[in-house]
Amino acid sequence: MPDRPLLVLDVDETLLHGAEMPLGRECDLRVGVFFIYMRPHFELFLTTVAEHYDLAVWSSATRGYLREVVKALMVGQTAPLVFTWDRTTCTRRLDPVMGDYFFLKDLKKVKNKGFDLTRVLILEDEPRKVQKHYGNAVYVNPFEGEMDDDELLKLAMYLQSIADSPDFRALEKRNWREKIQQQQQQQQL
Repeated sequence: MPDRPLLVLDVDETLLHGAEMPLGRECDLRVGVFFIYMRPHFELFLTTVAEHYDLAVWSSATRGYLREVVKALMVGQTAPLVFTWDRTTCTRRLDPVMGDYFFLKDLKKVKNKGFDLTRVLILEDEPRKVQKHYGNAVYVNPFEGEMDDDELLKLAMYLQSIADSPDFRALEKRNWREKIQQQQQQQQL
């Protein structure tokens, strides 16, 4: 079996939601002016994927914000993060269609750290941020604070099911939710 694969985690709208106004319930954390709400099932997700993957964080957030958020996210986790990158490691790009700027996450930077991109996945809620590496991307629905969200439960099952794949880029990942639903239906038969 090849070395453990690397799972690069996005933060905002993937693992948590940060808002300048409270959502009408107690937040999990405050960072500066932001009320932070963890995505449901986060701890179980992190524990599950850490059994199969080395973990890293790459966010387009500012360094100070990310430092505080990651400190809270990693409470109780034993495996250290391979790296924690903020927007200074991203490339600022203009989106000509949307008319705004965004931060591109170029996985060549991960490759330059010695990782084989065939064994690297990146979780992202905004496809344009990983447009150069869609074969490495697993897209998640943006999280905006919904308490009944179960995306991370499904995602943990999916990531477990593909962890031994020799080349993540060869897998069709756009329909990962349907694959998990089919697996669950087969198990019920």
